[in-house]
Amino acid sequence: MLLSQLEMVFPSVEVRAHGVAGSGEKAKDPIFGLTMGVSSQTSADVFRWFCVESGSADKHPVILIHGFPSQAYSYRKVLPVLSKDYHAITFDWLGFGFSDKPQPGYGFDYTLGEYVSSLESLINELAISKVSLVVQGYFSPVVVKYALSHQEKLNNLILLNPPLTAKHANLPSTLSIFSNFLLGEIFAQDPLRASDKALTSCGPYKMKEDDAMVYRRPYLTSGSSGFALNAISRAMKKELKTYVEDMQMILTDKNWNVQTTVFWGQRDRWLNYDGVEDFCKDSNHKLVELPMAGHHVQEDRGEELGQLISKVISKRSQI
Repeated sequence: MLLSQLEMVFPSVEVRAHGVAGSGEKAKDPIFGLTMGVSSQTSADVFRWFCVESGSADKHPVILIHGFPSQAYSYRKVLPVLSKDYHAITFDWLGFGFSDKPQPGYGFDYTLGEYVSSLESLINELAISKVSLVVQGYFSPVVVKYALSHQEKLNNLILLNPPLTAKHANLPSTLSIFSNFLLGEIFAQDPLRASDKALTSCGPYKMKEDDAMVYRRPYLTSGSSGFALNAISRAMKKELKTYVEDMQMILTDKNWNVQTTVFWGQRDRWLNYDGVEDFCKDSNHKLVELPMAGHHVQEDRGEELGQLISKVISKRSQI
């Protein structure tokens, strides 16, 4: 019932996005050895992404990318605002929400490098023309790494509370717990830890029960969501520092020519604001502060964020 209601608002489309070169074996869960569900298996074709599109396809495409951990659902208040003037698109990363969650070792291992290459494949399917990208949180370094090799395709890059400084290069304990051996695998199977606590511990966001059930559902319906979260957390813990350093170099390089704006929710409990203003000033990137928002800016100030993004992209006004 809940999923059908969700799909009425967020229609699911299957896109050919990430080629599979798996082992050919049936994926099994790492604890009990039981065969995993269909969305965990490699196929002869591609993994399925849950995507949402709103607004005319003839208009400039704006792709909204959720953070870690979250879902496309987090942009539910932003899409209606942007779709008035743009072709607004959002999606669930592989391993999140209602996209496929392949078991590590069977076609996708959740490394940050794999996320970069899969994002390239997805964007090639979703948008032929130049695009504007909006990305939140810990997936920002992945998107910046993609953008480095595709600057000619980007009109704007908007970063929402990205990990910009050396202090941001470690996951908060709320997320790093999922990377722990055995304990992390157990906690990642708990919907309240994996969705509710992870979304509400980083800022002022208070989830309504209807929204909470959307976020919990992937963890309630399949163990593959928890195994994916465990794998992503391990990859983030191992690779995040390097990716943050790379992002710093990319955004401060003189050859970087993509118009870049940083939006910062100042009630973020995970990422400290210290150094953010100096970084944006030194790199000549516009900084927009949102005093009442936390780490998940789109949840706290969705409609306001949509209006601000629209202004940045259209250049109709100065912020």
